[in-house]
Amino acid sequence: MKASLKILEKYWKHQQFRPYQEEIINAVLEGNDTFGILPTGGGKSICFQVPAMMKEGICLVISPLIALMKDQVANLEKRDIKAIALTGGIKSDEIIALLDNLEFGNYKFLYLSPERLQSDWILDRIKNLPVNLIAIDEAHCVSQWGHDFRPSYLKIKNLKSHFPKIPFLALTASATKQVQDDVIVQLDLEKPTIFKQSFERKNIAYMVFETEDKLYKIGQILKKHNSPTIIYVRNRKSCIEISTQLQNIGFSATYYHGGLSHKEKDKNRLLWMNEQANVMVATNAFGMGIDKANVKTVIHVQLPENIENYYQETGRAGRNGEKAFAVLLSNASDIMSAEHAFLSNLVDKTFLTKVFVKLCNYFQIAYGEGIDEKFSFNLNQFCAQYQFPILKTFNAIQFLDRQGAINLSQEFSEKVSVQFIISSKEVMRYMSLNPQDEEVILSILRTYVGIYENAVALNLTLIAKKSNTNEDKIMTVLQKLQEKGVIDYFAKNFDATLIFNEVREDERTINRISKDLIRQNELKKEQIKSVLNYVNDKTVCKNKLILAYFGELKKENCGICSICISKSKPKSDVVILAKEIIDLLSKSDMNSREIESITKKSTQEVISALQQLLENNVISIKSNNQYQIKNKK
Repeated sequence: MKASLKILEKYWKHQQFRPYQEEIINAVLEGNDTFGILPTGGGKSICFQVPAMMKEGICLVISPLIALMKDQVANLEKRDIKAIALTGGIKSDEIIALLDNLEFGNYKFLYLSPERLQSDWILDRIKNLPVNLIAIDEAHCVSQWGHDFRPSYLKIKNLKSHFPKIPFLALTASATKQVQDDVIVQLDLEKPTIFKQSFERKNIAYMVFETEDKLYKIGQILKKHNSPTIIYVRNRKSCIEISTQLQNIGFSATYYHGGLSHKEKDKNRLLWMNEQANVMVATNAFGMGIDKANVKTVIHVQLPENIENYYQETGRAGRNGEKAFAVLLSNASDIMSAEHAFLSNLVDKTFLTKVFVKLCNYFQIAYGEGIDEKFSFNLNQFCAQYQFPILKTFNAIQFLDRQGAINLSQEFSEKVSVQFIISSKEVMRYMSLNPQDEEVILSILRTYVGIYENAVALNLTLIAKKSNTNEDKIMTVLQKLQEKGVIDYFAKNFDATLIFNEVREDERTINRISKDLIRQNELKKEQIKSVLNYVNDKTVCKNKLILAYFGELKKENCGICSICISKSKPKSDVVILAKEIIDLLSKSDMNSREIESITKKSTQEVISALQQLLENNVISIKSNNQYQIKNKK
């Protein structure tokens, strides 16, 4: 048995590699710069984790996603593999301690954000580590033509001068041909071995349905395919509403979004994973690390922001190789308002400056200060205080995040304030009677001097490290202290953590990063055009459209998408149905659901007939989504 397969079996309990994993691993082991383009669910992390375990030293993993880094470190630790993540918000003295551990503690993986490489002293420490591989995850972020461009990624190639003999492994799931070429240039990959899996998912039927009543359509789909389903929505409110509506009409559903606590996320995720709930209604916060093989259907209720995200999200269906469905529901109002909605929320330099200055004021950061400060953050409260539009403000903060000025981690957190309300002598007595709580209490007292006089906001992460425990244990101790009358304790929920990566310099900060703002806005305009083209094109196979976006030209139609199915219907049937619809509309205006109910035809058959009548200018659609005969007297 090959050594790489032995490692895969020993630590990951898999009997064989997925397509291209073994080839990428071999290329890396031979010392070659390598570029792997694998679709969602292709197992990209195995491509650097297995070879790193086969060699002496440490694998340096550069990733833009804090949650993903934490998730991968936790998964490695479950397998007794030592790993560390240098995420934002960690103070310099803590980073020094972590880097000391890396040098002398037999660690195998160091995860860090690209922004960390911009600190010269961190880079100096990394240069002294026995690095055996440099893996760049989400490599499309290095390209200015990528949908998640991060300028800090441009600094990664500087590692080449420090590790000239160490291979680079760039990995991404979705990148156009232009992005792929740019990644190679920007990372300075030397004659890279390229492994590119086709973007085609032959078992996924891409469906676009026009419908005025989306809930009714979802119900039809779920009745037809009673299997695990993901429904993607744009916001948290829709998550709860659609999940509740589905439960009310008899479907087992749960929901997931970034504002849930870790406990709620785990509970809802397990309900779906164990199929106690068949349907997961979620924002795009759901998906990372989710690898459920038998997902039958992925439904998008609103138009996606770009084809890259849509491809990744639909790729969570059909991983078992069986036929699956990627359904996009739209109606006339969606298509008419989408372009306006996206364009009206584009951020200009003036608004970006306002948001950044107000963020600093909101957290009382003085000019020239703030680096590595970490805060709990609630977007709604912030926008309410300064009367900012929520979506446009979120886009501004997201831009600041991608440019490396801040880190926004959209995870549930708690802001905990504590004040000791008994004398220090009584606290000492309490510790002598409860020695199991002593380390936590001492860590709090040593860190916050004025905690007897005033309520102090605790940094739970810091206290956990100082007391050599975890945040759950600290919360348990705090609740116990409150019950015993030792402290006043107050916890307020927030749905994000915000970390400042540099000192406050207001206009200087914005001037430095705003040069990329115009290019990003132009890219977003092109992306929404591509989405609208995908939805509006009534003649080209949907699979062909997806592949063409990523630079793959396909001659044959897929035969299973909504366009291919409509073309395969006998024309005579469509003509007969079209005449029947004209008769109905001559008596009264109707929506497609009413027509479907009367004619007893399928949604797709009705939509196909209506499309033909619209194209031939026989009927028109009104603002209330009813169809009418054109020029009816």
